[in-house]
Amino acid sequence: MNVKIKKTMLLGVALAIMFALAAGPAMADMAAAKKWVDEEFQPSTLSKEEQLKEMAWFINAAKPFVGMNIKVVSETIPTHEYEAKVLAKAFEEITGIKVAFDLIQEGDVIEKLQTQWASGKNIYDGWINDSDLIGTHARYGYVVPLSDFMAGEGKDVTLPTLDVDDFMGKSFTTGPDGKLYQLPDQQFANLYWFRYDWFKRPEFQKQFKEIYGYELGVPVNWSAYEDIAEFFTEHVREIDGKAVFGHNDYGKKAPDLGWRFTDAWLSMAGAGDKGIPNGKPVDEWGIRMEGCQPVGATVARGGAANGPAAKYALRKYMEWLRKYAPPGSLGMDFYTYLPFLANGSVAQQIFWYTAFLPSMVEPGPTVNEDGTPKWRMAPSPHGPYWEEGMKLGYQDCGSWTFMESTPLERRKAAWLFAQFCVAKTTSLKKAHVGLTPIRDSDIRHESFTERAPKLGGLVEFYRSPARVAWTPTGVNVPDYPKLAQLWWQNIGEAVSGEVTVDTAMDNLAQEMDKVLERIARSKTQSECGPKLNPEKDEAYWLNQPGSPKAKLANEKPKGETVDYDKLIQAWREGKVK
Repeated sequence: MNVKIKKTMLLGVALAIMFALAAGPAMADMAAAKKWVDEEFQPSTLSKEEQLKEMAWFINAAKPFVGMNIKVVSETIPTHEYEAKVLAKAFEEITGIKVAFDLIQEGDVIEKLQTQWASGKNIYDGWINDSDLIGTHARYGYVVPLSDFMAGEGKDVTLPTLDVDDFMGKSFTTGPDGKLYQLPDQQFANLYWFRYDWFKRPEFQKQFKEIYGYELGVPVNWSAYEDIAEFFTEHVREIDGKAVFGHNDYGKKAPDLGWRFTDAWLSMAGAGDKGIPNGKPVDEWGIRMEGCQPVGATVARGGAANGPAAKYALRKYMEWLRKYAPPGSLGMDFYTYLPFLANGSVAQQIFWYTAFLPSMVEPGPTVNEDGTPKWRMAPSPHGPYWEEGMKLGYQDCGSWTFMESTPLERRKAAWLFAQFCVAKTTSLKKAHVGLTPIRDSDIRHESFTERAPKLGGLVEFYRSPARVAWTPTGVNVPDYPKLAQLWWQNIGEAVSGEVTVDTAMDNLAQEMDKVLERIARSKTQSECGPKLNPEKDEAYWLNQPGSPKAKLANEKPKGETVDYDKLIQAWREGKVK
């Protein structure tokens, strides 16, 4: 081989290497995308070709931010653990943007949010926090309205196939001004849980009807729930040689006792007004809002936090906790009371978060050998003050939120990661891992149809028209962190016997009014900030239509139940029960 040919060949090889290096990152990114699509992001509502198109968009949109390190945060639940361990790694390999994903307690998330609001110092570039803060975010001006961002500064980094209308929780993250402030990342409902196998036992069905005069089934109202709690605790007492209880709950004076109530306990009793996603003008916290301005929580100002329905709700909670729950429940908190369901000693629980579904489907005393559960979930029963058209329960909707104090470039990069976590390419697989679906298209996918028998009613619930009656805290609450802490402190005093139920709810309502008044005086919120109504005699408001509602002569109507299998069939046929 002569020197000239050899030099030409060497030059060709060098040029080939140079072009390969130049083209390498894009080619390597698509190679990584294909690997993740093939090996991890299945199933999906998209075809693999459509998934790769989404991934190609992410690669191109991320080019200005390659090599950047961003920080995001959320509370610790299985869904977010998957995002932190799997999706963050995939995002880095595909886009070149590194993600530090902190998993902390929910209360710590809120505390750090407040710190960034107050200081203006950027702590995290993206936040997953509950949509319960929607009324707070929409009023203070610290949070970026996503509707504006997607159409303006963030247009170039907004996924064309994001399909916001596909998100089941879109209404939860929309402010009183009609703008979208947060993007749903996961959601789970607070439903009724019961031992389907026990309820189906002929001997229990016969005995229950003889005692109470109606069928043992899913309770429609609180009267039936109470009868069933009494039946299993006092009449059945033990099953297969093991002591059983008709109710499960917790009562320790701690912040999670506040969630126990603000997560729609008053609305389940019927304290608020009709209206979806939240009562209008009085919501599930008992706060009245006129226009977009909160005007009071006390009955004297038109609120319902200390009305007859609210006091009834607290009394029933305390009565059932003492009479029908397992020993020690008064001293348990949100975390320590949960194992009683999995160990098979509880017949029913009125207040159960579907976020705990992953652990409940694992092998154990409440799961059959074929993987199907011995339990089921169903709609929450309602109290005597509840009316058709009201919200019936709570949904948690952890949502991506972005601060004005976060530099624009960092916010854009974090927004890309947020969308990566909820894009149609990744969302269905994530829903199967955490069982906290956010997209209507995901929950209707054939993969969930196949899995439904092992999920105890989750799929049927989210496919049913009934799901709209389960919603998070809404826009009537103008400062969630300040107001939420009042609940566990005042309710804890009643539970411990320090004060009466009436005193506890009166104190709670009055303290909420004081916080609303301080916010109004501070003028730190927009035109939708609080403006308290003048106080009037409570009789004036109790005699008006709607909430607050006058005390009922009979707070325990006859129990009403429904057969679970008929209920599920109604859901499948698109009927609301």
